[in-house]
Amino acid sequence: MAEHAVIHLKNVDIFQQKHLVLSNVNLHIDKGEFAFLIGQTGSGKSSLLKIIYGDLHIGNGEGMVADFDLKTLAEKDVPYLRRKLGIVFQDFQLLTDRTIEKNLEFVLKATGWKDKALIAERIKDVLDKVGLRSKIKKMPHEISGGEQQRVVIARALLNDPEIILADEPTGNLDPDTSEEIVILLRQISQNGTAVLMATHDYHIIRTFPSRIIKCESGVITDNVQLV
Repeated sequence: MAEHAVIHLKNVDIFQQKHLVLSNVNLHIDKGEFAFLIGQTGSGKSSLLKIIYGDLHIGNGEGMVADFDLKTLAEKDVPYLRRKLGIVFQDFQLLTDRTIEKNLEFVLKATGWKDKALIAERIKDVLDKVGLRSKIKKMPHEISGGEQQRVVIARALLNDPEIILADEPTGNLDPDTSEEIVILLRQISQNGTAVLMATHDYHIIRTFPSRIIKCESGVITDNVQLV
């Protein structure tokens, strides 16, 4: 495995319970790479992401993610793997009863941060990265859907992850806002964090040409060309 790979799966079969979803998966994503993950609903995209963030175990084959060996990954080590990952969901999953600042503070405290000054500094830093420093005291319902998704990306960046897994991050957004989110994710990848973005949005894929990985008929095809 190359030293700069942050995701490396070799000959992996992916099961949901006892059902084989994807067979003989080979996937190699480097530090700072941006790639789209496409495929019909039920094709295995979510199962693949679950393998990467330790929600499913690999039976056969080899898997390394952010220097964690998925083959020997113990349950107690899954939270440490996830600190190396940032996960961005379609439906935001922000805590609606507290401000943007308190949402981010909650995550930092839950992952072991204790120093109040460092917590405050880190929150301002990630909000600067997504252009939302001025919204720090707002409640989630007081900002737009696009701004909420930027907060989710800021949340994903809190622990300086090696990889961001974005699962349909533009699914609830209008086309212009969707493009802004993809531009932001690409900027993040250019700064050294690998981004794997699952999407159904072919307009986005055509607007921002990148490596395409496709789940179809139980297998993964890499470097797909759209017709």
